[in-house]
Amino acid sequence: METTAAGLRMVLAVLTYRRPADLAALLPLLAAQLDDVGIPVGVVVVDNDPDAGARDQVQALADPRFRYVHEPTPGIAPARNRALDEAGTADLLVFIDDDERPVDGWLRSLLDTYEKTKPDGVVGPVVSSFPDAPDPWILAGGFFRRRQLPTGTEVTVAATNNLLLDLGRVRERGLRFDERRALTGDEDTLFTRQLTGSGGRLVWCAEALVHDVVPPERMTRRWVLTRAFRMGGSASAVEVLVAESPGRRAIARVRQVLLGGSRLAAGMARLAGGVVTRSPARRAAGARNLARGLGLVAGAVGYVHAEYRRGS
Repeated sequence: METTAAGLRMVLAVLTYRRPADLAALLPLLAAQLDDVGIPVGVVVVDNDPDAGARDQVQALADPRFRYVHEPTPGIAPARNRALDEAGTADLLVFIDDDERPVDGWLRSLLDTYEKTKPDGVVGPVVSSFPDAPDPWILAGGFFRRRQLPTGTEVTVAATNNLLLDLGRVRERGLRFDERRALTGDEDTLFTRQLTGSGGRLVWCAEALVHDVVPPERMTRRWVLTRAFRMGGSASAVEVLVAESPGRRAIARVRQVLLGGSRLAAGMARLAGGVVTRSPARRAAGARNLARGLGLVAGAVGYVHAEYRRGS
């Protein structure tokens, strides 16, 4: 890719695993934004399917800006590391997942915020959308509610489903996604905590919005409670992992157990209040707090639910 006057080159990475319909919806949306940013952009689709199921679909685009790579090692962390490798000497890497749909101007907004603030990374918001009407209990419990912040707000942790990274600063720190976290789904929070913990800056961009399309199998009470448990466990485990010494790790474990205990107490109180008042919203929120609290305790003692474990 040739450089522009700005001297920046960007790679956009799409991780995918057996979602041909999602890819078919996403890739044209990305193609429509590539010429809007004013710098060279290439798209690499990292297929984590052992059978390389997305190969023909991506190659059929016959668009030189899109490139297919196959990463057979199972798990999100190996796929994200493959994206880092495939970015080569590019300056910027943007992650987006196959089940997301960016709004118009998404990529331009990420780049604008980067150019204005020169952080180590720019984080965009994710809002869930539901093709089918979800259980009102799930909505009342806020299970799919995510943070929304003003543009320019600095954050210490982020997911990588809508994230721009300055690769130069990532390389300077020697950062990689921890492949021991390949199936637990916390490889991204660990990575970004390591980035900010070493002096890096992450800046929020409210305009760089993507919609996360929630499939029917994720709109059950069992799934959202399991996800809340996993999220608690992941958050707790990461706090322990980023501690710099055995003593600090021990302190972090105790803190996370205490935090989980307070969540459990609050969840039980809210759940009981919901039963007494016959409030579905309070019962759902109480159940979410209970699941999150249990996860915090579990993560502190070394257990995190392997949400992305695959069948044999």
